[in-house]
Amino acid sequence: MAQTLIAPTTVDRPTARWFIYLVRTGAGALYTGISTDPERRLRQHQSGKGARALRGKGPLALVWRQEVADKGSALRLEYRLKQQSKAFKERLLLEPQLWSDWHQSWLASTAADPKTLSHPAP
Repeated sequence: MAQTLIAPTTVDRPTARWFIYLVRTGAGALYTGISTDPERRLRQHQSGKGARALRGKGPLALVWRQEVADKGSALRLEYRLKQQSKAFKERLLLEPQLWSDWHQSWLASTAADPKTLSHPAP
């Protein structure tokens, strides 16, 4: 008697949500990263299993996060935000509108000089 093989059905998985985040170290430095789960990633950083740049820099605190469209956007925005000054990142924490005003520009202006984007008019 021959067996009939039935292909497993594929279940549509929801698209992963991606975030860009800032972690403040015990010395006050700001670390920029991306993750699908910033709280889990913070726990990894705190346990020493995250980025080497944060090892021994505790206590660590997740101080800011923003959801972005997809992984590609998260990677591009992480790159751009890492280029910015600490002062600019501190402004992001205090002025949520700054993110709304600039993240689309960062995504759209791949060839733009990041310095012109990092110092918007007050």
